[in-house]
Amino acid sequence: MSAWRTWLQPGMRVKRWGTLAFLGLAGMVLSVAVGLVWAYRSYYFELQGNYPVLRPLTLQFIPHPWREVLLLLVGLMITIFAATRLNQSLLAPLLAKEASGRALAQIVAEHRFGPVRPAFGVVAIGGGTGLSSLLRGLKHHDAGITAIVTVADDGGSTGRLRAEFDIPAPGDIRNCIAALADDEALVTKLFQHRFQGDGSTLDGHSFGNLFITALTRTTGSFERAVEEASQVLNIRGRVLPATLENVQLSAELTDGTILHGESSVGEHGPRGKRIKGMFLTPKYPEAHAPALGAILNADLIILGPGSLFTSVVPNLLVAGIPEAIRWSEATVVYVCNVATQPGETDDFDAADHVRVIVEHLGAGRLDAVLVNANPASIVAARGDESIRPVVSGSLASEHLGVEVVARDLVSVTNPLRHDPQKLATVLMELARSRPTRRPRSVANNVEAAYRASVGNGNGSHREAAIDGRRDLASSGSLRRFNPVDGNAPPE
Repeated sequence: MSAWRTWLQPGMRVKRWGTLAFLGLAGMVLSVAVGLVWAYRSYYFELQGNYPVLRPLTLQFIPHPWREVLLLLVGLMITIFAATRLNQSLLAPLLAKEASGRALAQIVAEHRFGPVRPAFGVVAIGGGTGLSSLLRGLKHHDAGITAIVTVADDGGSTGRLRAEFDIPAPGDIRNCIAALADDEALVTKLFQHRFQGDGSTLDGHSFGNLFITALTRTTGSFERAVEEASQVLNIRGRVLPATLENVQLSAELTDGTILHGESSVGEHGPRGKRIKGMFLTPKYPEAHAPALGAILNADLIILGPGSLFTSVVPNLLVAGIPEAIRWSEATVVYVCNVATQPGETDDFDAADHVRVIVEHLGAGRLDAVLVNANPASIVAARGDESIRPVVSGSLASEHLGVEVVARDLVSVTNPLRHDPQKLATVLMELARSRPTRRPRSVANNVEAAYRASVGNGNGSHREAAIDGRRDLASSGSLRRFNPVDGNAPPE
């Protein structure tokens, strides 16, 4: 029915020509009917004398007006069937080239009115396999998706390319681009292909990482490279780096040990200790401007799932991102991991995860936390002492000011991982259940002051810029924030 509503909406230029075609066809049918009546009355046919044959052929055994109604319905059905099959025959070669699989009505509507605005603007913030898994589920819903991805990874192929070419980490961005690709065609598989060969300089490298690196060198811009790679795979949404600076992630443990590099955190992490804090080098990297615009114009902001300290938190250490989340009127949801991660969240419960997010985001801004309620994860974790399931029970006794949403979120084949479809469905339900909000207004001079402060890299200046935003907010001299790239998710 939605396709018919699309065809019939004003401005599609379908009703007028359909009506004209119907009138033309009706005129032709009427002329044939009038001619037959005239011929029947004016001339004698041998068939007229054979009444037993003429009666069934002319449906005279059916009384008026049902005879005409039956002929009209049969003719209408044949006409619609023939027109539909004719259109399919003519348009099938063209629609076959439409990789997105959109219906013809959607294609025509977009041609007439421009891109169709999705129901929700969704910003997903994170990295690693958790974010890419979420995106695989979200791309099948009516949502304008923007993925904001950490660029602090320094392991494997990504680490080697960063060290050699001094670029932000391409690995997590590659995974997100592949996850949002329209289909699993050869080009997507090629993008994820990892070279293997003992002694080869390509050993361990993925084609997608090499491709993004080559594009960066060719275009001279990591941002442009990500855009071009996204176009090659025709992704459903946008993938944006949290920052364009080449950052290093470090962790301070409770015993004072400092671990430098994302890969070092998981490899030499807690094991009886806890992570006291995380920081980036340089300390306050400037956020990617389109990422800030996407956050400020979102309807739903999702943090996670993924490694708490190495995928989610690094984005909240980028100057401007936590402030933009606080200023956004979107619903903010944290997706808690299904199980703890060795080296990062050993012995963490759900409340510990939420405390870390609130500590970096600020009290009162996190609206909900999504936790798995399927006991299959508890069964799957038995026998493995290095991990334990994360359940919602610990949140019940805490007063964190966050709504707890417990649902079945895990995969049937691997209960220690999120199921992309289940997770995306629950998140869309949350978005629909909450009232639509409008982004708060942000004055241009506030944005200029903020950019000056983060450019200075001084923490006190950064706080001053934030205070300046608050002062202007209280004064009321505000207006609508315009995204820098002009392409934020729909309102």
